[in-house]
Amino acid sequence: MRWARVLGGVAIAVAGWLVAGSSGAAGQVGAVGQVGAVGPPGAAVDAAASSEASWAWPVPSPEIVAPYVAPASAYSAGHRGIDLHVVTGATVSAPDDAVVRFSGVVVDRSVLTLDHGGGVLSSYEPVVGLVPVGAPVARGAVMGTAATGGHCGDACLHVGVRIDGQYVSPLLFFDRVPPAVLLPLGPGYARGWARR
Repeated sequence: MRWARVLGGVAIAVAGWLVAGSSGAAGQVGAVGQVGAVGPPGAAVDAAASSEASWAWPVPSPEIVAPYVAPASAYSAGHRGIDLHVVTGATVSAPDDAVVRFSGVVVDRSVLTLDHGGGVLSSYEPVVGLVPVGAPVARGAVMGTAATGGHCGDACLHVGVRIDGQYVSPLLFFDRVPPAVLLPLGPGYARGWARR
């Protein structure tokens, strides 16, 4: 999979993206689920993401409840990560071998940040860390428990990934994308499409 290239300070995905067995092109800047990142002109977001995606999900049976939404600029609104459904108190596991870079409270929520090397950091919130700062964690090892707080109305686990300080979609790193579930639009839509 080819990853991203920088155009005028905005990294845009250049590869097709396979989701649930069908292919599609990456979205435009700011599109829901976009795989690019936003940063200052000249920011390169390609070296760390150029390896094959191989992270394990931090929770079993992941369900994405809010996708990554790239902001229009470095300071614009956006959702710089994905939210996974989780039950408060559930264990959160390391997606890959890393070192705990930060574990503590930021504003009103517990945050745990892992350093994967090569400029790649992943953060999880709200998570109460069980591993001290500076300690290594192995892929699949329990690193914390889901806590309360954060921006979700219901309990969720926010997962963010940065490469050299620039946010990118965490989906670039996970070993599989959860399957898409298509729901019917309703009885009127089926007839309308059949007439076209």
